[in-house]
Amino acid sequence: MKKSISCLLIILVGFGIGCKNKEVDEQTDVVLVGAGIMSATLGSMMKTLNPRLKINIYERLDLVAAESSDAWNNAGTGHSAFCELNYTPQLPDGTIEFNKAVSINEQFEISKQFWAYMVDKGKLPEPRSFINNVPHMSFVWGNKNVEYLKKRYNVLSKQLLFKGMQYSENFDTLSKWMPLVMTGRNRKQKVAATYMAIGTDVNFGSLTRGLVASLKKEKGVKVALNREVKNLKHLEDGTWLVTVLDNKTETERNIKAKFVFIGAGGGALRLLQKSKIPEGRGFGGFPVSGEWMVCNNQDIIARHITKVYGKAGVGAPPMSVPHLDTRIINGKKALLFGPYAGFSSKFLKQGSYLDLTRSITLKNIWPMMSAGADNIPLTKYLISQVSQSNVARLNALKEYFPGAKASDWKLETAGQRVQIIKKDKKGGGVLQFGTEVVNAKDGSLAALLGASPGASTSVDIMITVLKKCFPKEMATPEWQSKMKEMIPSYQKKLSNDKALANAIRKANSTSLGLKYFTVD
Repeated sequence: MKKSISCLLIILVGFGIGCKNKEVDEQTDVVLVGAGIMSATLGSMMKTLNPRLKINIYERLDLVAAESSDAWNNAGTGHSAFCELNYTPQLPDGTIEFNKAVSINEQFEISKQFWAYMVDKGKLPEPRSFINNVPHMSFVWGNKNVEYLKKRYNVLSKQLLFKGMQYSENFDTLSKWMPLVMTGRNRKQKVAATYMAIGTDVNFGSLTRGLVASLKKEKGVKVALNREVKNLKHLEDGTWLVTVLDNKTETERNIKAKFVFIGAGGGALRLLQKSKIPEGRGFGGFPVSGEWMVCNNQDIIARHITKVYGKAGVGAPPMSVPHLDTRIINGKKALLFGPYAGFSSKFLKQGSYLDLTRSITLKNIWPMMSAGADNIPLTKYLISQVSQSNVARLNALKEYFPGAKASDWKLETAGQRVQIIKKDKKGGGVLQFGTEVVNAKDGSLAALLGASPGASTSVDIMITVLKKCFPKEMATPEWQSKMKEMIPSYQKKLSNDKALANAIRKANSTSLGLKYFTVD
């Protein structure tokens, strides 16, 4: 009776829910929240570093990689900065900023090294099931844009990792590179494009399922679907009590874990808030939805064999850069155009319309309001996209495929992305593009927030998690040796080491069945 009254008092004064010491149903070393590419990557790396670890993976849906990592939801299919113009902005003085592009390309090379290692170890299926060569192109029209693209090419083609990039303004050359884009186009139109033959298409859904399937075979690994993490409580001994709901039976279990990683895509922000770690205070999220035009005409699909990226509209978020995109999904070619950006208050595609409202707290409301006031062009852009007619969508497609007919395309919903809003030095807020690792000071919990380039740089991001949360272990000879086995270029720079870059690309490409350039 006294215990019940004590618990009730705790609830009433707002210090917590339930009794101070909840019953522990299970103990484990690691809890990974979400069965997407991030959790799958981190779990695979940690199990390689320490095979004795007990790892529990919890996924709220009934499928692995069904949210942002799924091929039909993920706008990033091998982001390596070969063709994404938003990674190379033109500065006010007219010069091209290229450091971010070089960094992203190197991070993608790190991802390929890890995937090649997993293939070589028999822990991933035949590589064509998740990665294939698809040339990457940037395409622009108009004098100003052509001038920009030529400047971009002149800068990037001098960088080691971008050697082999081609540039042309010749109509016939461009017709060979991308016949679908040039057929029916006015030959007098000022156009230009770059072409990179070693670009890739990555099916992150297939890759994730391969990693998780391999993890399930390992001793001490549990993968539980239809399980939603509802709460996180930091215990006095430094561990975490993770409350997990079985969505089918509606029963809860409490899992005690030494380390928790929140890799739940758009759902990560709310769980980070529930963890109550000081490092997570003030973060907010701005959801951006998207739609694809998907081609249903096999003759048209067969005529296009590249990823053609253009320039984003004024105020558009990075993941909304328009592209006519060849995909390889479940062994079949697909052709998508988009994404058309939009707004939904959901943080996940299969989330709740109350997600945005529930994420607003006293600690982040001002940064969110401040960021909103500073991003009026983005708001206007999203409103215009939401209200866009089918005719307007088709006209946007025709800029890349002049012969497009509405009957050959259907509109499909893409995944949800949540952009980070964080406090600035003045106490306001800034909308931040990209990804960010937020971790507890003691390294017992980490969460991943943000979006593009995301999945393509997942391995590098998870190395960051390991360094922040396991600094002592990462410094040991055993873990150092394992890291270099998984990622041969670990702690080295490919971008300024020609011999190493050639050796790594040759080895990766051989294992993954990809084309590669040897730089002289």
